[in-house]
Amino acid sequence: MDSISTTRLLEALQWRYATKVFDPSKTIPDETWTALEDSLVLTPSSFGLQPWQFLVITNSSIKESLLEHSWGQKQVVDCSHLVVFAVLRSVDEQAIDKFLDVSAASRGIDVSELDGYRNVVIGFAKNMSDEQKKDWAIRQAYIALGQFMLSASLLGVDACPMEGFIPAKYDEVLGLEAKGLTAGVVCPVGYRDTSDKYASYPKARFEKGDVVQHLS
Repeated sequence: MDSISTTRLLEALQWRYATKVFDPSKTIPDETWTALEDSLVLTPSSFGLQPWQFLVITNSSIKESLLEHSWGQKQVVDCSHLVVFAVLRSVDEQAIDKFLDVSAASRGIDVSELDGYRNVVIGFAKNMSDEQKKDWAIRQAYIALGQFMLSASLLGVDACPMEGFIPAKYDEVLGLEAKGLTAGVVCPVGYRDTSDKYASYPKARFEKGDVVQHLS
């Protein structure tokens, strides 16, 4: 695999920002969007369980229905694609077995060979309440969010991670409770509008020495 240059990586990270104003006339090309979806699928997760579904919304009516539950933030309407990172409300044995079936098939082995691993994961899950499992799943969704945002920046696509929404209302509009899911975090993506003043704001970051410590 050919690696990108360190300069290219840092340029992409300097270029990205939490986009406040999207240009609603611009749509992410299919090829680019497919790559971004694939970046979501390839996200790592604890135990490999992938306790999520990524809901991609381009329908303007659905976007509009979510606006009032998004603190009035127009990004959810004006973006090209709205991604809702939904997670399992509770990680149960069925969810664990579903992953183990996929894992065994990908390795060409019988699922029974993973019984030891299954016991470890089930033991982990049994030590948490349903609320704790949901919180754990949401933390996994943030791993996906980070990978998605970096991928977007490398492809020249703008993003705006959002916690400013009402999960219960999103669940209601999107029918998530019946699917055993709940909205964890939201990320509109598309292309910045030239009127967005925040695009030119310098990044306010602590000095490297204040946040990176080398222990020896």
